[in-house]
Amino acid sequence: MKIMNPKYLKVSITEKVATVTIHRPEKSNALSPDVLSELDDIFSELSENQGINVIVLTGGETYFSAGFDLNFIRTLEKVSNEEFTALFHRAYRAIMFCSQPVICAVGGAAIAGGFDLTLMCDIRYASERAKFGQREITLSLTPIMDPLWRIIGLGRAMEVALTGRIYDAHEAERMGYVSKVFPEGKLMESVSQIAQNMAKYDRECLKETKQLVHNILNNDLNSAMRLQEWLFRTFIGSKDNHARIDSLLESLKNK
Repeated sequence: MKIMNPKYLKVSITEKVATVTIHRPEKSNALSPDVLSELDDIFSELSENQGINVIVLTGGETYFSAGFDLNFIRTLEKVSNEEFTALFHRAYRAIMFCSQPVICAVGGAAIAGGFDLTLMCDIRYASERAKFGQREITLSLTPIMDPLWRIIGLGRAMEVALTGRIYDAHEAERMGYVSKVFPEGKLMESVSQIAQNMAKYDRECLKETKQLVHNILNNDLNSAMRLQEWLFRTFIGSKDNHARIDSLLESLKNK
């Protein structure tokens, strides 16, 4: 990677999976401008890396992110907030529109800006000790409602945003925000295995499937069906498609 020795992020790459770990434990992984800038840079670079098929974003087994660094936020004034607002949206967009699927592994509290960071990921898994809360309303700030409402529905998204309530991992799973909850201490091991399995798939197919989800949300049903038909035709009958079918058929013979 071109980005060497980031201060607040740890990046490891194993078998086509890049794991990006926020590492600012003394501040519960609070999102300072430096952290956000590093996230923007690293995800922008990983997106172009042809050797990476899947990315995992995490804070480890103990933390995810407590949100924006409030000591910094308190220094902002209305006349001087544009640079920071643009920065965190740039970082969020670098994650959301990254070429590869991004899996979020939430080991602890994901609050306010930290919660919104999980929103930018494609799949979310959590430890039993994880907590989620879109707390902006409690600080007289407006939340990110889109894509939240697309993930859990408009009514539930309104509750999350307007109450500022904290949800435990199992409630987040029941509302469909988290795909699965793992025992405390088993999150990274479990998510790494899921990511490794995903990374065995064709990179371009993973990329196009992710883009398909983004695109169909803004199309009428007829246009969405035509888009899916066209995209399917670009993969069916390919060498990789044939090889994977052959492998599956061979494995079925042995059962």
